[in-house]
Amino acid sequence: MSNWHRFTDSDVEIEQQEPKFEGFFTVFNYKLRHKLFAGGWSGWISREVLDRGHAVAMLPYDPVRQEFVMIEQFRVGAVPTSNKPWLLEIVAGMIDEGETREAVALREAQEEAGLEVKSLIELTDYLPSPGGATERLYLYLGIVDAQEAHGIHGLDHENEDILVHRIPEAQVWELLKLGEFDNSATIIALQWFFLHKQELLEKVAANKV
Repeated sequence: MSNWHRFTDSDVEIEQQEPKFEGFFTVFNYKLRHKLFAGGWSGWISREVLDRGHAVAMLPYDPVRQEFVMIEQFRVGAVPTSNKPWLLEIVAGMIDEGETREAVALREAQEEAGLEVKSLIELTDYLPSPGGATERLYLYLGIVDAQEAHGIHGLDHENEDILVHRIPEAQVWELLKLGEFDNSATIIALQWFFLHKQELLEKVAANKV
């Protein structure tokens, strides 16, 4: 076992897990302690933790035209920290109870970009903000026909206003290098694509999509 995986969840003792706020998200207060690297236990720690469920994000890519399909939408969390709260992103959505991750990717591609996904390739998953949130985000590459991508999308009852963009692969690479993307799912999915491009395209070819 690697040195940085010496501890597991069995090395954490939770005394209290109390809901403090329940709305669009839920906030719990945890009282816990954990084992220390030097031996023994920490003192009791009180922390608020955001529980918003888990999510799927998918990078739509057209290997024939070498284009990505990306979406632009308003993000309230960017208002206090950015002068550009309309972000260029990949499609994403929360996993509903009983729903598979693949089903979420297909649903969100249709709802947010009007796209039918020909094939899905799993990339990776990660914790976007483990210092204070429980969410795990699962990343996919979706093979699409970029010619289907146009217009404004989103669900009216969720007040979504989503503009679809077709962007050449070379231009996306330049935007990535310039730091123009401002959300982790988009950055990580694009970095994963460019790091593993040949392997991913071989998988696409093997699936004959």
